[in-house]
Amino acid sequence: MKKHLFLISALLFSLTAMGQDITGDWNGVLKVQGVQLRLVFHISRTGEEYQATMDSPDQMANGISVTSVSYVPPVLKLSVANIGMSYEGTWNANGVLAGTFRQGGVELPLDLSKASPVQPQKLRPQEPHPPYPYYEEEVSFENPEANIRLAGTLTLPAKTGVYPAVVLINGSGQQNRNEEIVGHKPFLVLSDYLTRNGIAVLRYDDRGTASSTGNFETATTLDLSYDTEAALHYLRTRPEIDANHIGLIGHSEGGVIAPMIAARSPHVSFLVLMAGTGIPGDSLLIEQHSLLGKAYGMSEETIEQGQTLLRRAFDAMMQSPDAVQERIADYPDINTPWVRYFIRHNPAETLRKVRIPVLAINGEKDLQVPPRTNLPAIRKALEEGGNRQTSVKELPGLNHLFQECETGSPAEYESIEQTISPVALNEILTWIKKQTRGHL
Repeated sequence: MKKHLFLISALLFSLTAMGQDITGDWNGVLKVQGVQLRLVFHISRTGEEYQATMDSPDQMANGISVTSVSYVPPVLKLSVANIGMSYEGTWNANGVLAGTFRQGGVELPLDLSKASPVQPQKLRPQEPHPPYPYYEEEVSFENPEANIRLAGTLTLPAKTGVYPAVVLINGSGQQNRNEEIVGHKPFLVLSDYLTRNGIAVLRYDDRGTASSTGNFETATTLDLSYDTEAALHYLRTRPEIDANHIGLIGHSEGGVIAPMIAARSPHVSFLVLMAGTGIPGDSLLIEQHSLLGKAYGMSEETIEQGQTLLRRAFDAMMQSPDAVQERIADYPDINTPWVRYFIRHNPAETLRKVRIPVLAINGEKDLQVPPRTNLPAIRKALEEGGNRQTSVKELPGLNHLFQECETGSPAEYESIEQTISPVALNEILTWIKKQTRGHL
């Protein structure tokens, strides 16, 4: 399953990987029928040849010879012939190999990281665990136009009553209802916090992910917006929900999706954009590539080469799919529906159509959706559309996940124990209370 973070296309994964060294210790954990098994791959290089061994600490097996190692950036392939095991992972801009473990006809997602060795069954300090002091229900609803069923979790302050509500919208990549990433569950933490404070929350698995049906690979941001709109319509059928006070909270790509729905539906009461974008997609990806390249220690020359390739790719994609294949044949994965739509999309055009209250927040140290370009663009677009019900804030010291951090680099995400800064949580809750005054 693909993981995460906003607006990192396959091409950008490749460019980042070109400047990285695959050798070293890679840690991951397999989840098999509720049991977690740690795996460690030790990769070395002699000349042009790679070698590797594998450890399985929980099975007390170390030094297993990996019979085949292939690395063609950004893809790593490993196999252990005598146990019928193989692994294929793609290096992404978070410094993570996101891939699939195969053995005996079984396929399981396995992400590998050079961060710290994975500790099984670890709970982050903010991660709640049952029993919860509120009502929780597994739900499903349909997007009839796409003929898919989406699965999620609805939390209510109590089983009975009528409550204001929000729908949580994931960032980019296939993500489950908790927006799970590198050992963190941001949407679980956020939904728990809001529900404890009187707000009903619906969060759901992306199409084609976990318990939701559908094909994620062919979906664009626009397609995904109709999934969220289906969630909105579902909430309006529930007697426990105040249909006049339903908001959308979108993180990263979710912050692009939320205004799309608000611009076309009269049933959205307010928006919270967490690291949403305000500039065109192609401009964002180019700026993002530069900032992430520096964070990962890429040379100025490599970054400049990447910038040139990105501009060539985007220029080609503005013309036709055939032009893309001809001009950047080494990176065929970039020619996807999601990327083609995203680089053409200008969120400012949508934001000008939003007439409801909007809170836009961004971390000062966000390198994926930089606040210095996106927050002013969001503010300007809303004001140009005549929307005076806005609050735009840059939160000091926070990264793209709204963690308190040192540099903002995605490489820090996993090592930071905090999932979401209390400052960000309080900012969201306080603002929502103002929009639902008299109902909380």
